[in-house]
Amino acid sequence: MDNIKEEHTIESNASCRKSHHPEHVKKDLTNRLNRIEGQIRGIKGMVDKDVYCDDIITQLSATQSALNSVAKVLLQGHLKGCVVDRLAEGDDEVLDELLVTIQKLMRK
Repeated sequence: MDNIKEEHTIESNASCRKSHHPEHVKKDLTNRLNRIEGQIRGIKGMVDKDVYCDDIITQLSATQSALNSVAKVLLQGHLKGCVVDRLAEGDDEVLDELLVTIQKLMRK
């Protein structure tokens, strides 16, 4: 229950803020996510066709790696932009938020 409350609070706070990625970064992220979406559809098709489990797991691993790459790009932008800006404004709460975010990434 605490996790749900914590995530809801963060989501509520996050809905008030927006990131400011340069257009080329947004385009790169969108392209990566489109490829991942295609990979997921491909994996679903593999399951539907009863493809050998190990082959599906290999594709899942590749997709997870692609998702991790997107997360790294976002985290880098978050650190260099949002976190630095909020710290400069005296908002130290951003550090606690960042720790929660990193913990979520490390659960994988």
